[in-house]
Amino acid sequence: MRHFLLVTGKTLGENLQNCPPLAEGQDIIKSLENPIKKTGHIQVLRGNLAPDGSVAKITGKEGLYFSGPALVFEGEESMIAAISENPMNFKKKVVVIRGEGPKGGPGMPEMLTPTSAIMGAGLGKDCALLTDGRFSGGSHGFVVGHVCPEAQEGGPIGLVRNGDIITIDAQERRIDVQITDEEMEERRKNWTRPPYKATRGVLYKYIKNVESASRGCVTDE
Repeated sequence: MRHFLLVTGKTLGENLQNCPPLAEGQDIIKSLENPIKKTGHIQVLRGNLAPDGSVAKITGKEGLYFSGPALVFEGEESMIAAISENPMNFKKKVVVIRGEGPKGGPGMPEMLTPTSAIMGAGLGKDCALLTDGRFSGGSHGFVVGHVCPEAQEGGPIGLVRNGDIITIDAQERRIDVQITDEEMEERRKNWTRPPYKATRGVLYKYIKNVESASRGCVTDE
């Protein structure tokens, strides 16, 4: 890369040739031997809550482990209304926003508003957020998205109930709900697929053709 020409008309190496070296003892740019974090903040977590995987944004400053009772919402709008009314009800909870996946959304909408509401309420270190929707680069807090399979398709996230204990372990790369396999299967038998949010037109065609987030949400297979 040092040999590629840049907009300056010079290579990267030439541009850097006359730059002063890093000051002794500076702690802004870390060395490979002393990184801020040894691993990246994007992690793929699996478990009985996300058999096909989920994507976590965990920098480490929020901690690497969170466990608490589920607080379940069918879509981000109901979550926003609830946190506006009583933010303290979210403390020590794992907030579950479902029905926001590729088919359920439809389109897998971004959950920036819910994460912003959590941070704005001062709960960034006091609750976790779990969703089958997605996150942008601007999201903060202990957040796990892209949960697969999604709720619309009968994934375990769609079977979670208020009060279920959910554990997120970034070190072990696990995300689990503390119920037995038998209980999970019983809930699955009694599960009813939510109605699609679009029943005609382009969005309906999208819902019928889109693959899961674990397969890239492609529509041409």
